Amino acid sequence: MIDLLQYGFMQNAVIAALLSSIACGIIGTYVVVKKIGFISGGIAHASFGGIGLGYYLGINPLLGLIPFSLASALGIGWLSTKARVSEDTAIGAFWATGMALGVLFIGLTPGYAPNLFSYLFGNILTVPGSDLLMILGLDLFIVLVVGLWYNELLALCFDEEYARVSGVRTTALYLLLLCLIALTVVILVRVVGIVMVIALLTIPAAIARRFSRNLRSMMIIASLLCALFTLSGLWISWVLDVASGASIIMVAAASFLAVHLGSMVKAGGRRG
Repeated sequence: MIDLLQYGFMQNAVIAALLSSIACGIIGTYVVVKKIGFISGGIAHASFGGIGLGYYLGINPLLGLIPFSLASALGIGWLSTKARVSEDTAIGAFWATGMALGVLFIGLTPGYAPNLFSYLFGNILTVPGSDLLMILGLDLFIVLVVGLWYNELLALCFDEEYARVSGVRTTALYLLLLCLIALTVVILVRVVGIVMVIALLTIPAAIARRFSRNLRSMMIIASLLCALFTLSGLWISWVLDVASGASIIMVAAASFLAVHLGSMVKAGGRRG
């Protein structure tokens, strides 16, 4: 792996892996504890419309992805909390609409249809330096927001009713959490793609939950695990010449399975 760092694109890939792990570990922890993985998947797929919009306007697709992801997060949150629409219905509506808009915008874009493989399934090897600066900026914003509202988010995730009685504006805080998920989706799109982003948001945090006693330690462990999975998947994709996004997810999935099988064997041994 060290020999590969002589290449500029590989250096960018490693930096992207480490930067994305920060947001993934922090926000993934909230996703797992709050049990909103399905919402995260809905936001991710709805954001495809932003990629299509970016291509149509001739700008960096990630710049189109940010407002579209935020709008999708706010829309899903507002419909499920204020408009008396069931959560799964709101997710399904935005999921399908966002994907459809992305296809329409790409179809309306003059010239040849762009190659969307890296956005759908991820290709961390193609991350340019400009995207690294964007990911760093989003990381800093996420860390700042979580630091400012850590206790309120903690209450929201573990006892929403108590938080509401204590004077916390739970609806606004929930919408803020969905927006943070949307920004994390933007970061992870270049790493594992829209299709598989939900896996990287949930698997590291789910494993970390088994080895942590509080939310802070869970975030740290999840971030470290995410970094391990992305770097390992990156190395495997280089050695075997396979898709980087899929390699990262397979490493994460194999680790998840190994941890839980190990726990089952350990529990069975105690009962025996």
